[in-house]
Amino acid sequence: MARSVSSDKSLEIADPSCRKEMGRWTLHLSVSLWLLLMLMTFSYTDANYCFASRSKTCSECLQAGKGCAYCPDETFNGPRCDMYENILAHGCSAGAVITSQSRMSIERNEKIKVQVQQAQVSPQQMTMSFLPGEEKMVDVEVFAPTKGPIDLYILMDFSNSMEDDLGNLKKMGKELALLVERLSDDYTIGFGKFVDKVIEPQTDMRPDKLAQPWPNSDPPFSFQNVIKLTKDLDFFNAELKNENISGNLDAPEGGFDAILQAAVCGDKIGWRQQSTHLLVFSTESAFHYEADGANVLSGILPRNDELCHLDDKGRYTKDITQDYPSIPTLVRVLGKNNIIPVFAVTNNCFTYYKKLQEYFPIAEVGLLQEDSSNILQVMEIAFNNIRSKMRIRAEDRPKAFEAQFLSTSGNVAEEGDFDFKPGAVGKFKMLLKAQRLIDDSPVCNMDRDEKEGIMRVKPSTFSSAVNVKASVLCPTCDCEKSAIPKAPRCHGNGDLVCGKCQCFDGWLSTFCNCSASASALDTNQCIGPGSTEPCSGRGDCLECGTCVCYNPDQFEGPYCQYDRTQCQRFGGFLCNDRGSCIMGRCVCSDGWEGNACECPRSNQTCLDSKGGVCNGRGKCLCGRCQCTTSGLEMTSTCEPNFQAQLGVCEATRSCVQCQAWKTGAKKDKEECDKCPFRVIMVDELKEGERVLEKCTFRDEDDDCTYHYTVENPKIPTAKDLEVQVLKKKDCPAASLLWLLPLLLFLLLLLALLLLCCWKYCACCKSCCQNCLALLPCCNKGRMVGFKEDEYLLRQSLLTSDHLDTPMVRTGPLKGTDVVRWKVTDNVHRSPNHPQVLVKPNPKEIIQHPVSLRLNRRFSENLSRPDSRDAEQLRKEVVDNLNEVYKQIPGAQKIQKTSFGTQKNAGKRQDYTIMDTILSAPRSSYPDIVRLTEKNVQSGRFQDLKVLPGYYTVATDREAAGAIEFQEGVDSVDVHVPLFVKDEDDDKKQLLVEATDVPLGIAKIGKRLVNITIIKERATSVFSFLQPAYTYSRQDGVADIPISREIIEDGRTQVSYRSRDNTAKDKKDYVSVDGDLTYGPGETQKVVPVRLLELGEKDALLDDKQTKQFIMDLSNPRQGAKLGRYPRTTVTIADLPEPSVMMFKRGTQNFTTSDPTYTIPVVRTRNPDSLATVKWRTKKAQRFELSGPLKFSPGETEKNIVIDPRAHPAPVQQETFQLELFDPSSNGSIGERKTTIVNVVEGGPKSPEMSKTQQSGFSNPINTLPGGRLHAPSNPRAKAIGPRSIRLNWDPPPGNPMGYKVKYWIYGDPEKNAQVIDVKTPQADLTNLYPYCDYEMRVSAYNAMGDGNDTDIVTCQTLEDVPGEPGRLAFNVISPTVTQLSWAEPAETNGNITAYEVIYTPIDDEQKQVGAAKKVKIDNPKKRMLLIENLVSAQTYQYKVRAKNSVGWGPFRDATINLASQPVRPLSIPIIPDVPIVDAEAGDEYDSYLMYSNEVLKSPAGSKTPSVSGEDYMINGKWDTNFLFPGGSGVRNLSTSSSPMSTVSSNYRGDAYTPGTTTYISGPGSPRRPDMMGGMGGMGGMGGVYSSDVIMRKRSENRGYTDENIRDSIVMGDLSSKFPGLDARLSPGVPDTPSRLVFSALGPTALKVSWQEPHCEKDILGYCVLYQELNGGEVKRINVTNPAENSVIIQDLLPNHSYLFKVKAQSQEGWGPEREGVITIESAVDPRSPLSPMPGSPFTLSTPSAPGPLVFTALSPDSLQLSWEKPRKPNGGILGYVVTCEQLHGGGDMRSFQVSSDTAETKLTVPNLTENIPYKFKVQARTTQGFGPEREGIITIESQDGGALSQYNNQSMTRREVFNMPTEVNTVSNISRTMVNDPYFSDGMMMTTQHTESSGMMMQQITKEVVQRSVMGGTSITNKMFYDS
Repeated sequence: MARSVSSDKSLEIADPSCRKEMGRWTLHLSVSLWLLLMLMTFSYTDANYCFASRSKTCSECLQAGKGCAYCPDETFNGPRCDMYENILAHGCSAGAVITSQSRMSIERNEKIKVQVQQAQVSPQQMTMSFLPGEEKMVDVEVFAPTKGPIDLYILMDFSNSMEDDLGNLKKMGKELALLVERLSDDYTIGFGKFVDKVIEPQTDMRPDKLAQPWPNSDPPFSFQNVIKLTKDLDFFNAELKNENISGNLDAPEGGFDAILQAAVCGDKIGWRQQSTHLLVFSTESAFHYEADGANVLSGILPRNDELCHLDDKGRYTKDITQDYPSIPTLVRVLGKNNIIPVFAVTNNCFTYYKKLQEYFPIAEVGLLQEDSSNILQVMEIAFNNIRSKMRIRAEDRPKAFEAQFLSTSGNVAEEGDFDFKPGAVGKFKMLLKAQRLIDDSPVCNMDRDEKEGIMRVKPSTFSSAVNVKASVLCPTCDCEKSAIPKAPRCHGNGDLVCGKCQCFDGWLSTFCNCSASASALDTNQCIGPGSTEPCSGRGDCLECGTCVCYNPDQFEGPYCQYDRTQCQRFGGFLCNDRGSCIMGRCVCSDGWEGNACECPRSNQTCLDSKGGVCNGRGKCLCGRCQCTTSGLEMTSTCEPNFQAQLGVCEATRSCVQCQAWKTGAKKDKEECDKCPFRVIMVDELKEGERVLEKCTFRDEDDDCTYHYTVENPKIPTAKDLEVQVLKKKDCPAASLLWLLPLLLFLLLLLALLLLCCWKYCACCKSCCQNCLALLPCCNKGRMVGFKEDEYLLRQSLLTSDHLDTPMVRTGPLKGTDVVRWKVTDNVHRSPNHPQVLVKPNPKEIIQHPVSLRLNRRFSENLSRPDSRDAEQLRKEVVDNLNEVYKQIPGAQKIQKTSFGTQKNAGKRQDYTIMDTILSAPRSSYPDIVRLTEKNVQSGRFQDLKVLPGYYTVATDREAAGAIEFQEGVDSVDVHVPLFVKDEDDDKKQLLVEATDVPLGIAKIGKRLVNITIIKERATSVFSFLQPAYTYSRQDGVADIPISREIIEDGRTQVSYRSRDNTAKDKKDYVSVDGDLTYGPGETQKVVPVRLLELGEKDALLDDKQTKQFIMDLSNPRQGAKLGRYPRTTVTIADLPEPSVMMFKRGTQNFTTSDPTYTIPVVRTRNPDSLATVKWRTKKAQRFELSGPLKFSPGETEKNIVIDPRAHPAPVQQETFQLELFDPSSNGSIGERKTTIVNVVEGGPKSPEMSKTQQSGFSNPINTLPGGRLHAPSNPRAKAIGPRSIRLNWDPPPGNPMGYKVKYWIYGDPEKNAQVIDVKTPQADLTNLYPYCDYEMRVSAYNAMGDGNDTDIVTCQTLEDVPGEPGRLAFNVISPTVTQLSWAEPAETNGNITAYEVIYTPIDDEQKQVGAAKKVKIDNPKKRMLLIENLVSAQTYQYKVRAKNSVGWGPFRDATINLASQPVRPLSIPIIPDVPIVDAEAGDEYDSYLMYSNEVLKSPAGSKTPSVSGEDYMINGKWDTNFLFPGGSGVRNLSTSSSPMSTVSSNYRGDAYTPGTTTYISGPGSPRRPDMMGGMGGMGGMGGVYSSDVIMRKRSENRGYTDENIRDSIVMGDLSSKFPGLDARLSPGVPDTPSRLVFSALGPTALKVSWQEPHCEKDILGYCVLYQELNGGEVKRINVTNPAENSVIIQDLLPNHSYLFKVKAQSQEGWGPEREGVITIESAVDPRSPLSPMPGSPFTLSTPSAPGPLVFTALSPDSLQLSWEKPRKPNGGILGYVVTCEQLHGGGDMRSFQVSSDTAETKLTVPNLTENIPYKFKVQARTTQGFGPEREGIITIESQDGGALSQYNNQSMTRREVFNMPTEVNTVSNISRTMVNDPYFSDGMMMTTQHTESSGMMMQQITKEVVQRSVMGGTSITNKMFYDS
């Protein structure tokens, strides 16, 4: 050996090229051996994880999974890492194989003792190690006592609102004792109390409030353990009576701090080890949780450390230094300490805790009375519910393990639920499995704490548990420690480790004999055999001939020469979907074999009717019987198939003849010996009733008749039939030999006649020549003809609806011949056949299949209908063929176009065959044939090039076409349609005829072919009942019926199999396959398919496309065949959208002469389901009717028909109602639940008049007075697209010249309608807005003018895809946590149904550097996502898009690095249902939470309770009585939830009236008549000025309430409304622009519009000035085009108030300015424009703020203050607290207690000082505490004035500032002047400032506009009323 190595080295030095060739040969040899070994075994599939791991070392091999083994033999040439049995099979010695084994031991296993009344489990302690992928089963027993030990800890909210609750609990001492004694004989009870963190804003930090927040209360605190768990109930009651209530400010409490401390401080609380731990949490309020500890004063607090921090007095000491715990933390900590929470809460917060309950494995929620008087009942019910539940959980389970719990029968318990009874021992099985891979990484690569730990397996109510110390065994090999350095086997270039060379750097190949540097540039080593490109052009060539494939998932092999998608297919499936494509060959799964894995290894499909294999007459190969040859037709299981041979007798005839008489077709001994049975000669045959068949035939050899019987064998296992033959034949009496001479004479005479015909009859001569021409010896030219005379086909064996019938050409093959042919169906029928006598309708529209050969070679892409090539070619074909065939009268557009090839087509078989269908009248068939042939001869259809010589045109009973023989071609197939139909005869014939040769010199030889199709009479027919099924995923199982139609009863079988479509096996359903065996009489069986619920992650992240899988039937046996539906598609659906059923019209009009009343009912949504609804009459005089309406799938309209004459009493005028009620479970009733039926007097009428009267027009006169026309009748509008509506109507009587159609957006005034003129009773309205409501009218006109309009018709355009969402905004919580929010698309174009968020880590070049994560949010109102555990300092790209019913819209994207953004110093409000996504976590519990849409909180940083964002909303809409006191409550002003929105309007209801703004002034001095504006008639009542405010309704059906619309804010300035108050303008100077309209375009963009002012001269332009309200640079925009009355401003700051001024210019100069103040509210933190704060938080536990404050002067030093009751009192109002203090300091604060619960409350405030501003605050109080304050500022000014009036210009000026809650903010500056109040002192003016705020810490600065006027009068308006 040494010598050999030395020789190799010398050779290497002497000749480098030879060394190179030697290395390459060695490399290729090793690669070839490796490849050969791979293809030798089926085991190298993906399922063989040992081999697939491609382990580089022995340790990696053993760690790949259970069963993996390693061969360290140096000479071993197989795969070193493989399954143990495969390694031995490849030649590794058994003694050398390295394997590893796991262990399991039980350290403690004490039997359960039922007499011990405590929870027990068995075993108690065990240790288990697992190899990766290994699973182990353990039997576990549990015991729950009937009355086990209980630890009951009551944790109570001690805020002031719980005072009465505490009092009731103190009174329940005896009842509490009885309760715990009923629950358990061994109990302890304890008590704790909590309020909240003693820090602002949770607690009032004023010293006096810290000492005593409420009268007779204790100082505030966070949590205190008052009574440790004790058995002494007397001590418990005594201690409890010493407790007093405390208090805090905001409503949500700090209960989470208390729960966590009660859980982790086990010793101080007193929890016992073996007891059931119950924690009763009692409160009336919501809760604070993690991140609510952040506030303005202390910044963001650190996370809760989950440790015990109770001092000696039991008080929590870390409340102000760490945050509240999160919900996941509580779930984990309570579970770890075996504590079961019971939330005893009042109705105010019940829903919050009901949502919270869902996150705990076991918890209860009970509803308390307001005073907690039923707390004991709540506790008892909760405990009984807990005791009845038994849910097994594996706590502290390391990430590497999976746990399942099974019943003793082996069924998996969903969520670990078991029905174990207390007092009895329950048993279950625990299945633990160690995962092999986690996130595609080997489990052994994980951290230690993720692959080992102590699991606690226990019922959720137990403290006792099975402690399983589980670990993943990651074995290492000892041979790796004894490596041979620089081993000779490795050519000294590597170490030999465990029999394998590990090469040094720079050396490659199996034996380290290839230098990387020397071969780096030599790509020839990467060229495989038969290839010319390195790595087959599919990869990069690296050193030493190593190929790295571009796409390893597709290409593989040492030269990337194998394509994993190009293995053999079976049935279209790669490797029959039963294996994997590896190295160019299919490697089959277990149980399958064959080149395409098409052969099952099982012989189940070869079992005959007796249970044997192939009836003993064949072999089962590839799942099918290969029968030995015999004279009989055999079934698929080698049983005699007599049906195929026209019966038993015909099938056995030849064998009986040859064996009994040595005659017949098989008289040769060799043929006779092949017969599958032997006959028995008998003297007497059995009776026919006792045998299978009795047969009689005549023997042609001797003209005698013989008889025999056939019966099945008596022994079931026997294979042969039993055939008995009667020995004696029946022979005729005499011979007919005398007929032979006569026959010879007749033959001679016939020959003479033929000779004469040959000489004298040209016709016969030609016929004979044609016949002779077919003979080779007589052929003198080219002949064409069919190859065969006849085809006999069995219908059950047909695989196509066509038959390729070959036509041949003989003679010289030079030149081209085109042969035309035709085929006729059912030629076997006589002229008197019933089907022939029925003549088809020539006008019937039928399908005409058309086939052409395109002048384009076929490619693989064309075989895929959805490929781009196929789509482009299909469009070209459709366009050109439609253009050609439009010449055919009645022809429709072609459809179902497909592409393929024709195999036997001569030199044209590579060209594309196009098949399509043309629907046209039956009579047009000859024209279609002629037109097709004409265009084929020309070589083109319009611009579509085709090849001449080939076409086919067919109907349902005949076809014609042509084929072409090219030069040198002797055979071409004719593609003959077979016209197979259900109504065909049992045996039908088609005649194919070659008609002529229009091109070429060939003559037609064999002209005709007969095709006979036989319908077999199967014994059974298998079929699915329907082609598609739909099952709900919630059903859990899809029971799919398979029916059997019995023709001949008996036993039969059929196979079934499911396969994936869009639904995936093991994800959406569990795949099934198998055989169904039907016994005698069985007609139906059901195949159950288990449907799987989507996991939480799947439901969130996956697109919810329609999930479908397919079921196929195959291989029917015992004479059966497949029927109509051999395949069905199963749809897995969520709950379907309910159908909506309602009356078509709200009113129905009939006359007493109508024979029936027909009332239509329509259905919308989900029309493919069955739905029912009932109807009944109401208020009818003569009848009470009712009945059901049933909508079948596809039906959208049904009629209720009432016969009025079928009921007693004469038909008379009446009005009654019809009502729909009781819809089916999948239906609902729409808005027209009832309809009114009006029956009026009337005689018979024409249909036209009937329609007119149906529309409410019953005037029989054709025209109106003056000759004008009536209104058209029955107007109908239908949306035909997102931007178009089609309007139809019936013409009115008379002769209209045309029609005028008016249409406008619903809510706009009709005067703004667009009008179109049409001449027909139909109009298409286009260029409309998507998903928008429109109103329409139609009128007819004639020479006399326009007629009457119809009633208004409404219609809504269809939806379109939405636009991109609004600007993305980020609330940066920390460098790894952000809250992403976005605005609704500006153009929703429908109802938004979902949003999709994708966030992707990217680098500085915007390239993706990590996996993108996708989140789908199904609730369109949740436009916010909290993303945790992002990579710190990593830049992410965020993309958001919206979806409506049409589909997904475009993405809106933004890129941000959180580390570069300032962190918000405010807490995160709980936004309704904010999804929280953990960017790191997978499927763990903490990674995804859906917070309750009702969990609410107060804003951090606020020292007062927050104000509800819906204080002044009714049913989600703004109450205009709040926004505009005195306004109508009918009108609703809604807000947009968009972060970029402004005040918007959404008027709902059937009728709409434009609102008016009315300003009322007291009577005064006379005014100019032009100023009064037509209101001079008011006289002494003063003047009233009104300005119209038009608000638009966009869509009544869009569901807008408090969001979705962004319209305009109409800002008014009072001064310009009263021109008499301003100096008179010079002539020609423009007036003030009429009004300002602000439209928010974004958080920083605004559109400012105005109306053109009045001016006597032309307007030259405008000037727009704007600046921040609190000062700053004044910016100017000049508008030089007078036609423009709007500007867009882009550079505004969010949350800043701006003053805008607009003025107009003429030749005479500038006019006065129009001013307006506007704030764009988007809650954007000024420090970060990307960081919005979500909508204002609020709480429902306290009352909302009182109504607006109204001040009425009583004297110079007193006033009357009044306010309205809060809109949301949230309980009974106990009273109010009013505080009054000087605005700028000085003086003491005064407080007033007001007891009132009326709608309006008044308070007189005396002792005020004039000229001093005062601030008033009013708060409402309920049992739950004080609500938010309502503030008002008032100043009483005393002025010296002239004689302006008898009261010296006493006036009150009021200033209102409205900060509208929830993301909407507008400022109105409204000046009012009130004069001449006799109660005012001289020269006094009162100015009030009224501020309403949403609780956000925002400073609002407004400009006060004070107008003084000269007025007189005698009265005063004490309150200000102004409408919106």
